[in-house]
Amino acid sequence: IKYVGDEQQRKSLQMKGLNLMDKTLVVKGARIAFSIWDVAGDHGSLDHVPIACKDAVAILFMFDLTSRCTLNSVIGWYNQARKWNKTAIPILIGTKFDDFVRLPPDLQWTIVTQARAYAKAMDATLFFSSATHNINVNKIFKFIMAKLFNLPWTVQRNLTIGEPIIDF
Repeated sequence: IKYVGDEQQRKSLQMKGLNLMDKTLVVKGARIAFSIWDVAGDHGSLDHVPIACKDAVAILFMFDLTSRCTLNSVIGWYNQARKWNKTAIPILIGTKFDDFVRLPPDLQWTIVTQARAYAKAMDATLFFSSATHNINVNKIFKFIMAKLFNLPWTVQRNLTIGEPIIDF
């Protein structure tokens, strides 16, 4: 819900393990609407994966940068989603970057290395983000639009440990 924006929270539909939301961006006067199907990461929510992935043009695999178990779950989530949609653009997103930067540098390096390896295996673009501080949130949606509409993508890669990673 934080990625969609506070004003959109009232427009979301929530079910156990599944939230449906809309996000609209205006780009050069054109309104682009995203329909977002947010499936919880627990085993009880796996039944929602087929409907959420079926017609998706992009699938965002989000993990908590401060919780290695969520990063370790990404490959399973990816394999499950790919059963239902083999063509959607995969995007790997590390959340809570604002908390991640407080971790010891050696742990940050380990997480960055693992996340980059997973993104490469998934053929996904990797973003580290923070919804709380609006770090890379809009860049993720702009990246999706650039891919879908064959628009120029001018964001630079950032592989510097301690900064919000963008890797493609």
